[in-house]
Amino acid sequence: MSAEAHAEKMLADEWSGGTLPYHVGHKKLGMWLFIVSDALTFTALLIAYSYARASSEAWATPFKFYPSIVYSSVMTLCLLASSFTMVMAVKASAAKNYKGVRRWILGTMLGGTAFLVLHIIEWKHLIDEGLTTNSLPKEWLAETPNASINFGAAFFGITGLHMFHVFTGLVYLGVVAARAPKMKHEDVEISGLYWHFVDLVWMFVFPLIYIMSVKPNH
Repeated sequence: MSAEAHAEKMLADEWSGGTLPYHVGHKKLGMWLFIVSDALTFTALLIAYSYARASSEAWATPFKFYPSIVYSSVMTLCLLASSFTMVMAVKASAAKNYKGVRRWILGTMLGGTAFLVLHIIEWKHLIDEGLTTNSLPKEWLAETPNASINFGAAFFGITGLHMFHVFTGLVYLGVVAARAPKMKHEDVEISGLYWHFVDLVWMFVFPLIYIMSVKPNH
């Protein structure tokens, strides 16, 4: 068989309608495509946020060290810890240790739930101050009279979308944990891909939204 014929045969074998084109399962390929598309969505939102901030005459810097930065830092640690427990869940799945899979996934869900609870508390604190999607609290405007009202829409839009991803991730992980003995190792890996993506997105949201908007000391 000539080299050209051999190459054509290899290509045909890879894309002959088998279950694993290029040795990537359809589920995993679908999750990667979803992650790429979702990453583009968050990228567009964060670029738009950065542009709005840079082009604004004044931008609100409302976040005091306590409670906002302390809460958001603890939230970040919760997500980082949940990434570790997710890695351990995948490792347990590879060893067919289904009890371990459930235990580590429940630990991951605990970290994600703590993140959501702290984030909701933070939202309530800001809403009580008077922050909405189209207005700023009077106290903020007194300190920065020309502050752009776009801050509220950007903050609630970006963090709200991320919270939704965390919530859906918790539901997803709950299903995986409940059906762990019936799940293939690839299924646990795929759930891990989604969770790590959610954590990675927060690593960009946290500094851009929170750290760069810390209230300066006077």
